Amino acid sequence: MDAFAHRAANWLTGNDEAEAAIEITWSGFSARFEQDMWIALTGGNLGPVISGMPVPMWRPVYVRSGSMLSFQKPVSGFRSYLAAAGGMDVPVVLNSRSTYMRAGIGGMKGRALAAGDEISIGKSALNPPRKNTWKGSGSFFAVNWSIPPSLFPEYDESPVIRAIYGNQYHNFDEDSRALFFSQTYKVGPQSDRMGYRLIGPKLRLRSEREYISEAVSLGTVQVPADGQPIILMADRQTHGGYPKIAQVTSIDIPVIAQIPPGASVTFRSVTLAQAEAAYLDWNRKISGLKTMIRFRLKEDFHA
Repeated sequence: MDAFAHRAANWLTGNDEAEAAIEITWSGFSARFEQDMWIALTGGNLGPVISGMPVPMWRPVYVRSGSMLSFQKPVSGFRSYLAAAGGMDVPVVLNSRSTYMRAGIGGMKGRALAAGDEISIGKSALNPPRKNTWKGSGSFFAVNWSIPPSLFPEYDESPVIRAIYGNQYHNFDEDSRALFFSQTYKVGPQSDRMGYRLIGPKLRLRSEREYISEAVSLGTVQVPADGQPIILMADRQTHGGYPKIAQVTSIDIPVIAQIPPGASVTFRSVTLAQAEAAYLDWNRKISGLKTMIRFRLKEDFHA
């Protein structure tokens, strides 16, 4: 759901950015480490602790065998990501290690993780820490550097989300077009990985008509017959016949992924050129971040 946090967790553990990681939603997760390993936690701060000690996020952390990771209380955000150096050894299905629960495929038997599940970890390219350069409790060591907050997506509990006009934007009446880009919507309780159902001003078409089903993508905002928008998310379908009023910019998808049901969201109209410029600027920053992490890993973990 938050692709940036997933990629960053893998970068911090020396993995390829597409390696499998664990997505932890809200609370209730715990895991015991059966071997010493490097991990990284990114995304929402759900209050991670090991042996009663808070675990720093957005940085490499070396965990001792037998340690237990758990989450006490969400502080900010909605989803946290746990990566382990060497990657998580789960089957490749359709060229992916991800889990798609609606179809029951991928990951751990196509389902959410359950008590007692064991996940093997691949061989890490990182060396154990040099203790004189690390700080932390007896159960883990954390490096003294992290990804700067200035390079995070603009996580916010009530974010303003950038969006361009959708294919059927001009088919909505004038009041609806104005309302969508000026009023606040709440994320409904029925929201899930397939789509975020929003609750707010009802949107209306200028005239009722049938639409031919066409391709949709991550961040497409569809409006079904009840007039309440739906933002399509990671497990979305591939096409749909509802009119599309907007398309969320790709760099704001991680922001949406970190807001829980009940949170509010406001949309701001941007042009395609503005969205592309923001994306290119973001990519430049991310390229620099990847380079920084790569050099820091070589610096800290040399043999």
